[in-house]
Amino acid sequence: MVKPVAKPAPAPKMPAPDDTVEPAARVLRRFRLVFNAVKTHFQQVEKKAGIGGAQLWALSIVQQQPGIGMGDLAKAMDVHQSTASNLVKGLATKGLLTTARSEHDRRTVALHLLPAARSVLRKAPGPMTGVLPEALARMDPASLARLDEDLARLIAILDADARAANIPLGQ
Repeated sequence: MVKPVAKPAPAPKMPAPDDTVEPAARVLRRFRLVFNAVKTHFQQVEKKAGIGGAQLWALSIVQQQPGIGMGDLAKAMDVHQSTASNLVKGLATKGLLTTARSEHDRRTVALHLLPAARSVLRKAPGPMTGVLPEALARMDPASLARLDEDLARLIAILDADARAANIPLGQ
């Protein structure tokens, strides 16, 4: 017996701008939509996979590149090496990956998944990098450049701490 294939639900449409609302309030609402989409994704990851979004991303990178070192993991995630190290410590404590010293250079470690990690990765909702990096990667270059410039101006007005740029949202 052949099961009927379910049609995917249509993607929700972005609400039309409300011209009666001040521009700053409209933009604030859009930021809320973005932040809440990210938060919802991380909650789903935690619920289904049992680990945080940043940890899931790290596991997926190690799955794609067995034996990757800490520095390369940090680069792949665009985080500081100490942040990657903390993620790895937590994953090792949970029995999801191993760290082995390189035979050629005892200062470096090679990361490998343990069987439990494969189970976690199978249960986890995608995208493994998170919904925001995935969405940004799908934007056209001109829009991404405009967004980058505009966010740089907003960050300057906020006088935000630049060190926060390398802390994953899903941590």
